[in-house]
Amino acid sequence: MSPRPHRRGRRDELHGVLIIDKPHGMTSAAVVGEVRRRAEIGSAGHTGTLDPIATGVLPVCVGTATKLAQWLTAEDKAYEAELELGVETDSYDVEGTVTRRDPDGAARVDRAALEGALAELACTTEQVPPMHSAIKQGGVRLHELARAGVEVDRAPRPVRFDRLALLDFEAPRARVTIACSKGTYVRSLVRDLGQRLGCGAMLTALRRTASGRFTIDQAIPIDAITSPMAAAARLIPAAQALGLPAITVAPERERDVLDGRELDASAMAPGLFQVLAQSGHVLAICERVGAGMRYHRVLEPPRSR
Repeated sequence: MSPRPHRRGRRDELHGVLIIDKPHGMTSAAVVGEVRRRAEIGSAGHTGTLDPIATGVLPVCVGTATKLAQWLTAEDKAYEAELELGVETDSYDVEGTVTRRDPDGAARVDRAALEGALAELACTTEQVPPMHSAIKQGGVRLHELARAGVEVDRAPRPVRFDRLALLDFEAPRARVTIACSKGTYVRSLVRDLGQRLGCGAMLTALRRTASGRFTIDQAIPIDAITSPMAAAARLIPAAQALGLPAITVAPERERDVLDGRELDASAMAPGLFQVLAQSGHVLAICERVGAGMRYHRVLEPPRSR
C-alpha cells in the first residue's frame, strides 16, 4: 500500500496581527475564538478587552505575534461614545439596572453646559474603575463581586485625555469623541459627566476607532475571514504592527540573537527597537541602554513545514 500523502497543516502558520471590527454583543474572547476557528490557527489573543456593548478596533495577535502582545497593549485609544442624560445604572451603561432617573434635570442641560462639563473632565488625571470591570481585587474580578451584590473600594488609576469633544447633542442624547490613555473606562467617564451635570448619565453605545497605531479603516468584519488564505491576505506582519526601529541581522547572526548575545546597537536611539531576521520575522525586542543593549523578548523563528 502506498503511503498516505502528508497533509500540510495550517495551525499556527499565520504570524501577525488581524484588526477585527468587533461586532456588538460578542465578548472579546468570543471574537478570538471565532478568528481561531475561521483561520484554523492554534494561538491567538486580543490586545485589549472591549465590552460586549462595544464595537470597533480589536487587534488580534496570531501565531508567534501573541508573544508580542504586551508591546501592543500599552497604547493609546480613541472612541466615539453615545450617552443618554437623566439615567444612571449600576454598570454605568445601558445593559445595567437603572438606579436613578432624572428626565427633568436632563431637559435643563444645554449644549454650553455639556461642553463645559466635558472641558472640565478633559483635565482629569485619575479615574475610579467601575465595579462592572475585569480588574482583579483580592484575586477576584470586580464584575464577579458586582454580580454577587458586593461593592468594594477601588483605588483611582491614572488616566489622560488628549481629546474629549462633543460631536452631536439632541437632549437627552449626546455623542462624544475621545482620545485617551490605555486603561481608561469610557463608562466611568460618562458616569462622571452625568454627576457633574447633576442629572446622571449612562453609556448607550461605544465604538473604538483606534488602538495604538491601528485604526478603524484597517478593521475587517469577522465574516471576511472565510479561510486561512483570507486571513493571511489581511494579516499585518508583526514587525509592521510593532512599528519599532529595526536592526536586520544576517542568517549567520540569528543564533547570536536567540542566545541573547549583545549586538552593535550604536545606530539605535535610546529606547526600544526590534531585531529582525532577513525573512522579516521578529527575533527579539530590545532596548538601547547607554552604550549597550538589553533583551526584553526573544522569539524562535517559526518552523517551516
